[in-house]
Amino acid sequence: MIELQHISKWVTIGGLRTFILKDINLAINQGEFVSIMGPSGSGKSTLLNVLGMLDDQSEGEYHFLGTPVHSLKEKQRSKLYKQHIGFVFQAYHLIDELTVYENIETPLIYQDLKSSERQSIVADALDRFNIVGKKDLFPTQLSGGQQQLVGIARALVARPKLLLADEPTGNLNSKQGEEIMGIFKELNAKDGVTIVQVTHSEKNAEYGSRIIDLLDGRIETERVMANGSWTNHGMKI
Repeated sequence: MIELQHISKWVTIGGLRTFILKDINLAINQGEFVSIMGPSGSGKSTLLNVLGMLDDQSEGEYHFLGTPVHSLKEKQRSKLYKQHIGFVFQAYHLIDELTVYENIETPLIYQDLKSSERQSIVADALDRFNIVGKKDLFPTQLSGGQQQLVGIARALVARPKLLLADEPTGNLNSKQGEEIMGIFKELNAKDGVTIVQVTHSEKNAEYGSRIIDLLDGRIETERVMANGSWTNHGMKI
């Protein structure tokens, strides 16, 4: 599904390059649940934004569903992103002026759907996440956990093949965080949604089947769940 080849990202300060990502090579198969970890400044969110086509790499090749993203124009990338990718943010990124219903409906407006079709899809999403009673409220009237549920519903309403999550439980208490991670696990296991999440939490990371550890913009280690244990290059850790 995803193939990154020699991806680097840098900014130029005083004529010198400062690397945010350095020579990233990564393949992610459809149906995987991958966690990206690393200290602050390691490039986690930048890597997620490159995967989500919200940011361009400085060099390297990115193939998504067989399409060379690095060769596409901005309009083409935007169309590909809206068609196949959902994004869940730590800060929710809901539109305060829109109701819960309207926030969830927003991605569908970009698609060629009749109003009645949109209503049916949004109704299903509200029901699935048990927020039917909140549909006419505004984001500021919701708790953090409820706002994140709306954010997830909005990300999934267009049935994306890939869900990207940037610290999705960062602003939630532990109970709310466990509920959100449980939803992700179910989406991956039952619906087959490919998930890539950025997290500081080892506990949250272990909901996935693979953990990528970044350090200073590079992939330092890769851990895979095998036979009930996490292995690192074939070594149990």
